[in-house]
Amino acid sequence: MQRRKFIQQTLTAGAAATLLNPTILFAAKQPKVRVGLIGVGLRGRNHLDLCLQRDDVEVIAIADPDTKSAIPESQAMIAKYGRKRAVEYTKGDEDFLNLLKRDDIDAVIISTPWEWHIPQAIAAMKAGKIPAVEVCGATDLQDCWDIVNAAESTGISLYMMENVCYRRDVMAVLNMVRKGVFGELLHLQGGYQHDLREVKFNDGKQPYGGGVEFGEKGFSEAKWRTNHSVYRNGDLYPTHGLGPVAMMTNINRGNRLTALSSVATKSRGLHNYVMSKGGANHPNAQVDFKLGDIVTTSIQTANGETIVLSHDTNSPRPYSLNFRVQGTKGLWMDDFNSIYVEGRSPKAHSWEKDEAYMKEYDHVLWKNYESQATGAGHGGMDFFVINSFIESIKRQAPFAMDVYDLATWYAITPISERSVGEGGSLQQIPDFTRGKWMNRKPIFALDELGY
Repeated sequence: MQRRKFIQQTLTAGAAATLLNPTILFAAKQPKVRVGLIGVGLRGRNHLDLCLQRDDVEVIAIADPDTKSAIPESQAMIAKYGRKRAVEYTKGDEDFLNLLKRDDIDAVIISTPWEWHIPQAIAAMKAGKIPAVEVCGATDLQDCWDIVNAAESTGISLYMMENVCYRRDVMAVLNMVRKGVFGELLHLQGGYQHDLREVKFNDGKQPYGGGVEFGEKGFSEAKWRTNHSVYRNGDLYPTHGLGPVAMMTNINRGNRLTALSSVATKSRGLHNYVMSKGGANHPNAQVDFKLGDIVTTSIQTANGETIVLSHDTNSPRPYSLNFRVQGTKGLWMDDFNSIYVEGRSPKAHSWEKDEAYMKEYDHVLWKNYESQATGAGHGGMDFFVINSFIESIKRQAPFAMDVYDLATWYAITPISERSVGEGGSLQQIPDFTRGKWMNRKPIFALDELGY
């Protein structure tokens, strides 16, 4: 089914749905949350593993058309934990709709190719299920309005799974921001600077490297992710950089993003990689990759801060999310773990290492949950994402990262594409809260409960 038509039909089907208050989805606090997973590839199985480690989660069903690896490997994980075999939904891309018809599922975790996130989340809300949705950028701006409208019309909340908001050093810096260490915030930076050439290309048999295939001949993310680099030019993956700094600047909760301008370099990295690994005669050497190697986006906020995002995934480089948090009294940069605070740093105009600050301002969530987070994916961050989702449902608490955050962060992608296409022109960023940002209060990581 055509994707836009699918969304339209899903919205129409739920137009008469009863309005639900997210805090009263259940008559009483839930001792367990019954979960279905939509998409159990490498990322989905990471979430599955964390769910299986919890006594308060029951995995009911899994949906994925990949019956060669995703489904059997997921069932093997479930068996390893001594859990009941999950019901499988494997009959094509839309069999997840049958999973959503079940009356023994409270919530779903969506870890599918990017273009499916919003339609699947909308379908989940229309079916009365609470979705947790993985990160990416929207395919088009209307998708962001569609998911906000779906949440508001059904009354069902949504959890945005941005794990970098829980990175230990990032949470310590958030703590510093809230305690005024940097003074009044002025400028922030973040981004996704990650050499993904061996993710975007492989040999069709393994997920990382070994060849220069993608699309139908690729495996795992190379099967779908690389096509975005062929046909699109903008910040395709904004939320890892934007999410944490949005929390520090209270976006959608007393502040909002107002406008952006994006520019892109020429595209060279992916073509050069194909040439070096596959040779000039390989068919993919003829592909015209549209995505610029480095995309830079400058964002304005209602409260006067500026934010710069960088998308840099096609070139040889070390990993960095390029964080910089600067205020009237000093700044922190995650590259080289550098900090400077006027009147506190030992030498004027000179960086110092941030180690002492990280210990002093270590967030209470990490202090309380370090043992549980140890060993979880992405340095422990993934534990906090799943924990936040499950605990919020159990306690009937609002999600710390919600549908307005998802819509705002996802929207950067199509808006940046338009700006790049118009030579870096300034583009307005919609207010997906429809004015509610002025009265909404920050709630992310304000207590020690774990969410």
